[in-house]
Amino acid sequence: MYKDILKEVNLEYEKRRDNQEKARMARVQEVYKKIPAIKRIDEEIFKTGLDMSKYIIGNPENYETHAIKAKKMIEALKMEKAYLLTESNIPLNYMDIKYDCEFCKDTGYLNSGEKCNCLKQALINKAYKMSNLENVLDKENFQNFNINIFSDETFENEAISPRENMEDLVGIAEGFVSNFDEKNGENLLFYGTTGLGKTYLCNCIAKSLLDKNKIVIYQTAFTILEILENRRFGKGDKNMEDYQYNLLFDADLLIIDDLGTEVSNTFTNAEIFNIVNTRIIAGKKTIISTNLTPNEISQVYTDRIFSRILDKFLPLKFYGKDLRWE
Repeated sequence: MYKDILKEVNLEYEKRRDNQEKARMARVQEVYKKIPAIKRIDEEIFKTGLDMSKYIIGNPENYETHAIKAKKMIEALKMEKAYLLTESNIPLNYMDIKYDCEFCKDTGYLNSGEKCNCLKQALINKAYKMSNLENVLDKENFQNFNINIFSDETFENEAISPRENMEDLVGIAEGFVSNFDEKNGENLLFYGTTGLGKTYLCNCIAKSLLDKNKIVIYQTAFTILEILENRRFGKGDKNMEDYQYNLLFDADLLIIDDLGTEVSNTFTNAEIFNIVNTRIIAGKKTIISTNLTPNEISQVYTDRIFSRILDKFLPLKFYGKDLRWE
């Protein structure tokens, strides 16, 4: 199954490169039509480079003078091309290919032969059935965050309004993203009732880190435990089960949403502690989102889990009226 997913994703990368090249050629023809002189310059650059290569092959011991002359000619042609583009208000890189990932040039692989993080994330999206996440993140991100939907009136016994509280939470979330590569042991615990923006803020963080080519796994606690149970009882493809399991520990960021919705028992408690604790020891960052209060977490889970979460996670309280009803 994993090999099938890898093959499918590699085909998608191939199609992506083909589409990018078609788009580049369309832009090139657009420029040639608008500025015919640039087509002549590109042809001269190609011919000069080809002539230089032929000369080097034919004169391997005495080519330096010819190569220097050819390079100067190419540089002059490029300068002329840049001038013509600028004069027509066309960006200098307009005719270049536009990659979705500049790290691997949309091949999925780095120069070292290792998988690029963008490919790893694409495989994760397939393996975890997270393909819908991309569409969600296009809407739910820091750029679209509207602080004004939160009430500026005091709420119950809280010291500040829900809007002021959310401003603080967004600032902390943005700081979490900015300082993500620092070994500061920062993990976040979002808690509060439903409809207060916990999942939205998780999505904002996920989007920002995915844009930085980080590997992010975003799943509910229920789905994560399904994966763990499938691996324990061998219900599916072993390679896929091992792959999914290892990613829970290896991902740059693991977001566990809806902690407390899964069935709590000795097995689930032990597995959650193992995941959280192993990631903490390895310096991997985790965000937990839950409708439970810290006191309720202590009642549902073991003291080991509760103390680990309390000790190594920054608790951030969400409060106010349910925005879905508002």
